[in-house]
Amino acid sequence: MIVTLALVLSLQSQPSRDRWFGPDKVKHFFIAAFLQSVSYSALRAANTRHGLSMAGATATTTVFSIGKEFSDRRKYGEFSFRDLVYDAGGAAAASTLLVRTER
Repeated sequence: MIVTLALVLSLQSQPSRDRWFGPDKVKHFFIAAFLQSVSYSALRAANTRHGLSMAGATATTTVFSIGKEFSDRRKYGEFSFRDLVYDAGGAAAASTLLVRTER
């Protein structure tokens, strides 16, 4: 029990390299927005209905975002939920602009 407590306290004392703000977060936001827009446009070009295109674009952006974090975990040892928050924000911003899009 004491060993577990010591381990937890030692892990908490280490500063996280993952910050809420920084160039990496801006990249996540805009890449997710771009991916959402391109995926939506590709699906609409294939004559998919608006709702299905939006769902497909969201699924594509989600899969790529989570996949990127698993790749980062394998390469750098860190899975960033903060990056996923920025990815979701970028996808939501693009979706807000696309929601009223007509052919």
